[in-house]
Parts: sequence; C-alpha cells; structure tokens
Amino acid sequence: MAFHVYIMASRRNGTLYTGSTGNLASRVYDHQTGEKGFTARYGCTLLVWYEIHDSRESALIRERQIKEWRRGWKLRLIEERNPEWRDLALEFLG
Repeated sequence: MAFHVYIMASRRNGTLYTGSTGNLASRVYDHQTGEKGFTARYGCTLLVWYEIHDSRESALIRERQIKEWRRGWKLRLIEERNPEWRDLALEFLG
C-alpha cells in the first residue's frame, strides 16, 4: 500500500496545507468539498505537490519535516515540480 505526503494550496503563493494520507484521491476530494475546518476557512483546494512513500511511518516523518520548513522552502519544493501551480489532482485522479 502506498502512502502520500501532499501540499494543498488556495492559489499560487497562497495559503498552504501539508498533510499525509493512505488514500490521496479520497483526501483530495475531502479538501475540495470540505465545508468546515482549515480547508473551508482558507480554501486550500488545489493539489500542488505530492510524493509517494512505502510506509505510513515514513510519510508521517516527511510530513512533520515539511511542516517545520520555512514557507520559502515549501514554495521552492512546489515550483521545482509544478512551476505553473497546476491542480495535480486532475492528472492524479484522471
């Protein structure tokens, strides 16, 4: 089973949300349809970055690492893979 660490954004250079999950498709759907909590408050509905891990533990370690990073480092991580800030859910979810 694959686990994912991901970053959702409200827009290019907007609010960022970092998380991890065992079901990325379901979690992205939750963010895109969320009516309460962080997602509703800040509108983080665009999947702008993700990576795959072999275990839940390694995904959680990576999530915690990224959450401690400075904002600039997170922006650089996103832009290295996704310079246009496309919604990767479109390619990931088909």
